[in-house]
Amino acid sequence: MSSEKMTRFRTDRPKVIITDYDYGNIDIETSILEEIGAEVIGLQAKKEEDLFEFAPDCAAMINQYARIGADTINRMNNCEVIARYGIGVDIVDVKAATASGIVVTNVQDYCTEEVADHAISLWLTLSRKILDYNIATHEGIWTWKSGQPIFRHRGKTMGIISFGKIGQSVAVRAMSFGVKIIVYDPYISESLAQEFGVELASKSELLTQSDYILMQAPMTEETYHFLSDPEFEIMKPGTILINTGRGPTINNKALYRALTQGKLAGAGLDDPEEEPAKLASWQPKENPLFGLQNVIVTPHAAYYSEESIKEARVTAATQVAKILTGQSPDFSVNFNQLSKKQSA
Repeated sequence: MSSEKMTRFRTDRPKVIITDYDYGNIDIETSILEEIGAEVIGLQAKKEEDLFEFAPDCAAMINQYARIGADTINRMNNCEVIARYGIGVDIVDVKAATASGIVVTNVQDYCTEEVADHAISLWLTLSRKILDYNIATHEGIWTWKSGQPIFRHRGKTMGIISFGKIGQSVAVRAMSFGVKIIVYDPYISESLAQEFGVELASKSELLTQSDYILMQAPMTEETYHFLSDPEFEIMKPGTILINTGRGPTINNKALYRALTQGKLAGAGLDDPEEEPAKLASWQPKENPLFGLQNVIVTPHAAYYSEESIKEARVTAATQVAKILTGQSPDFSVNFNQLSKKQSA
């Protein structure tokens, strides 16, 4: 960001706290924020209490996995903006931030292609039994039967839960395999569904009709344990489930039961329910899903490419720089609400 585009109106050095990061360094963020005279402090907070001593005099916080809740926000005396590195803001208490007049920003549309590619990759890996074949051939077993049974994709039904930009991109990719696509998302219109050539369905219709279920739901009170025992009970035997949304949208204990009792053929998860990156310590033995051969788990990496990581970091830091120099952010979940309150 050039100095010509940023208005430097501060005489002090605003403190910007980066609560946690796994990028190896904070050079990108520092270069952007030092340009407006900010002091950037990088932490590796694993619990909210780690932020308390930094909250009173910070002008901004940027977080990746660390939760910024009301206990932190209530300690803030000068904070103007809380910026998320990703799309979801479920680990920020947006209500408390809004009540304190703090803008909450996120990074939108930066990883749509990556997540859609990842979801399709998980689906194909499980449906074509790639892992089964790989294990067998490495053990000297050379027969197509080591992956049996495998079924043709064309003519099957794929259910997509949540049809935002990522869900739409998944649908476009999946159609080339000849699947019929049905969608559950109570917030989209019939006209949008028609535009993408998909059919809207109720939750129960999607669960009972789908051979493959690809889920990309955000984490809200409404979506917590969106899939649990009752939902798995009505799914088709042999269903393949893919989740590239938030881990807690699926009850992992119920999923384990469905997989071990033969209800589901397999599952691909980009994050288990416990979301290990948000924990101070974690071992895979704590979740029995990691012991199943028909489960693939990736480390919340669906969003990752070198390009998307850079875009997320630049965008998050830029939102902070804009707010601290009196400009409107590009992406915010509460800026309009705060603006209305101030003008009232």
